[in-house]
Amino acid sequence: MVVTVAMADLGRVEQTVANTRAGSVMACRRAKLAPPAGGRIARLNVAKGDRVRPGQVLLTLWDDDLTARERVSREQLRTARAHVREVCELAKASARDAQRARDLRSRNFVSQEAVERADADAAAKQASCDSAGTQVAEAEARIQAARADVDRTVLRAPFAGIVAEVNGEVGEYLTPSPPGIPTLPAVDLIDDSCLYVSAPIDEVDAAQIRVGMAGRVTLDAFRGQHFPGRVRRIAPYVLAVEKQARTVEVEVEFDRPGEAKHLLVGYSADIEIVVTGHDKVVRIPTSALMPGNRVLVLGADGVLEQRKIEAGLANWEFTEVKAGLARGDRVVTSLEREGVKAGARAVAEQAPAEKMEPARAPTQ
Repeated sequence: MVVTVAMADLGRVEQTVANTRAGSVMACRRAKLAPPAGGRIARLNVAKGDRVRPGQVLLTLWDDDLTARERVSREQLRTARAHVREVCELAKASARDAQRARDLRSRNFVSQEAVERADADAAAKQASCDSAGTQVAEAEARIQAARADVDRTVLRAPFAGIVAEVNGEVGEYLTPSPPGIPTLPAVDLIDDSCLYVSAPIDEVDAAQIRVGMAGRVTLDAFRGQHFPGRVRRIAPYVLAVEKQARTVEVEVEFDRPGEAKHLLVGYSADIEIVVTGHDKVVRIPTSALMPGNRVLVLGADGVLEQRKIEAGLANWEFTEVKAGLARGDRVVTSLEREGVKAGARAVAEQAPAEKMEPARAPTQ
């Protein structure tokens, strides 16, 4: 009988926690944008997949009426300033006339009544000058209000990123979302310079996780490759998506963001968080472990011997052996084969020689 064996050897064994359902690669910032005002799209400056800069104009609504109002407000401001110059010059002239009347009164050339009339006229002209000044401020405020209305028709990028989606074409009418009724965004903008993975962890396992713990990220798109990371957030609540399936959302950020820059937002991903680990301990493949912490050992005489071990830390790959095995013992991993039991004679299966190829980084 031929069996597959593995050598009990020294190595690292970790106790890990993994997600219950597939997680996703997420962007640290993602904005579903729409202008605050409704209107017909006049200019659409981006397309799906475009990269944009902060403040770049994404689209503009038809705003001819609003820009015309702004021009009217600017003309009104010029008129108000001209009126200020006119009435304030008259006020200065009246003030000079009042001063001359007082000088003449001191020499008894005019009556007191004339002086009072000159002072009253100067005060009235000065009041008109002050009133005209407030009209200038009012005109400036109208310009700011008109400019704000125009700005409401322009959609700008709040941050640098990539355009994930554009809903609308030039000439179509764009309606902002009413309160409580979500609608499609005009532009979906993703900041892909900062990525993380969000995945659900069973509520029982989540109790062992702490922010800052080390973890590993694996993706279906890059099989065989691991991305080191750390726990950045643990949701402060439990989700009950399905009956008896309660999970906690856990977020893992990448230790080396440069390695993850080629990943796409929305990739399915799995996380494995290291709760604790032991280095340089005797370990065996977990697949060699039978119920009751028993293993089959292939002796030098070719006979399978059953042994009970004291197991320590374990995960799906390796199990720590505290007692019952020595380094170099050969344990059987092909337990599903017919006739594999204690006392049977067996020989170790020879692994086929494989050509080793250097690991290649995934292409973007």
